[in-house]
Amino acid sequence: MSRRAWIEQIMGMPVSLHLRGPRAHGDPGVERIVAEVFAELRMVDALFSTYRADSEIMMLNRGELALSGCDRLVQEVADLCADATERTDGYFSAQLPAPDAGAVVAEAGAGAGAGAGRRWFDPSGLVKGWAVERAAARLAAIDGHDHYLSAGGDIAAHVDDPVAPAWNVGICDPLDSLRVLATLPVRCGGVATSGSAARGAHIVNPRTGRPAGSDLLAVTVTGPSLMWADVYATAAFARGADALAWLTSLDRTEALVVTADGTHRSTPGFGRRDRVASNT
Repeated sequence: MSRRAWIEQIMGMPVSLHLRGPRAHGDPGVERIVAEVFAELRMVDALFSTYRADSEIMMLNRGELALSGCDRLVQEVADLCADATERTDGYFSAQLPAPDAGAVVAEAGAGAGAGAGRRWFDPSGLVKGWAVERAAARLAAIDGHDHYLSAGGDIAAHVDDPVAPAWNVGICDPLDSLRVLATLPVRCGGVATSGSAARGAHIVNPRTGRPAGSDLLAVTVTGPSLMWADVYATAAFARGADALAWLTSLDRTEALVVTADGTHRSTPGFGRRDRVASNT
């Protein structure tokens, strides 16, 4: 079966699109859809980047825009972040101490005890998974093809043919990036990892305002939605020692947790062929 990959640098990270099927090479219609996928991700980056002074998120944080005056996508993400905070018992938050307050700006967010100074809205911990999942939906227009879209290792995948093989996703050891801890078959759904291996102690426990990660090195979550897999992975890392018990309680969600000593444990269905992530 023909297979092709495209790679672009967007949102400060490599984004790769992989397509499997008879029209993967040389089809103008496929090329147009692929271009639309990358264009959508660039549009999202322009709206949400905290590194661009002209993004709506930064204009909102400077008080130049009210949320009601922002693009509808910003309002949608704000609502999703509020939902994520509720679903995770407050272990995910987009309300962060502003960088000029001298506090850590982190993926998971920070709660009331995070320190003095003004706060800002940074939905980065949700936006990547949401944006990738949303852009990948465009690939459904390429009938009879399998695809996955990866941004910084977080993946939205789809296998069109029920008898075609799943995509196999390798889960790296946070202590040794050349070692694969597990291979996860994914048909339709998302895989996301949060941890300290790549970016250091960047995740904060919103309940304490302190950096998380003393108990865990990494959390990988898979489920029907990449956005929620990403949120749950971040929240689980912030939770620490009881992360696996909490993840086990979530519906249609499987996970692998690596503890500080390198031990890895998983939910009962993680990696099982009969529990492959699926939207169905």
